[in-house]
Amino acid sequence: QVQLRESGGGLVQAGGSLRLSCVASGSIFSINAMGWYRQGPGKERELVAAKSRGGTTTYAGSVKDRFIISRDNAKNTLYLQMNSLKPEDTAMYYCANLDSGYWGQGTQVTVSS
Repeated sequence: QVQLRESGGGLVQAGGSLRLSCVASGSIFSINAMGWYRQGPGKERELVAAKSRGGTTTYAGSVKDRFIISRDNAKNTLYLQMNSLKPEDTAMYYCANLDSGYWGQGTQVTVSS
């Protein structure tokens, strides 16, 4: 099982952007589906976005048209471009291997009003 390490979180103003990165310790080429979860304070963890090896993508309705998920198998990296951020996006974001259910330690995203 590859280890996943997230980075790129931080504090931003509403309307700003962040790009999250998830670097795997090994190859992600054979992983069919990878994605990003998030969990805000007092909220359940939700799947924000997912991308398959074949290129299909899914997004939660709350982030659709604002977030973009991408993966670079050659770099063993998964990305989440987050645009037009809202305070409601404040959460810990986790990179995940959706095939196995394994995820990383997370990176905090905080959006101020």
